[in-house]
Amino acid sequence: MSTGSNTPQRSFPVTHADEEWKKLLTPEQYAVLRGHGTERPGSCALLQEKRHGSFVCAGCGQTLFASQRKFESGTGWPSFDTPVAGSIATSVDRTYGMTRTEVHCSRCGGHLGHVFNDGPPPTGLRYCINGVALNFVPESE
Repeated sequence: MSTGSNTPQRSFPVTHADEEWKKLLTPEQYAVLRGHGTERPGSCALLQEKRHGSFVCAGCGQTLFASQRKFESGTGWPSFDTPVAGSIATSVDRTYGMTRTEVHCSRCGGHLGHVFNDGPPPTGLRYCINGVALNFVPESE
């Protein structure tokens, strides 16, 4: 997993000391959500998730994306065209010699992935999200 980011220091409604985050998250979740890492492409089961439901932050449980907004981008990471209103925050990421828009959970500040301008209509956006940063909650039937 790669790490590195320029996430500004902000206060978020859900906060924990670093040691508490390590207890609450798996090592992989911690590396991505708190360490700004990236999971290996194609490594997450949520990439294949096709049921109706919601994708929530693995750090705090906030609903981030509805399953209807998920699409296959061919990148190896779950991709969405629209987040739930107010669920994400963004910052400029200048790591690795490039400038990208980093996506964070607006409730806990956890690193989710990046957003790009190469998505499908109607938004033209591709929220490229680390699956390990998400949990899936199926729609109740």
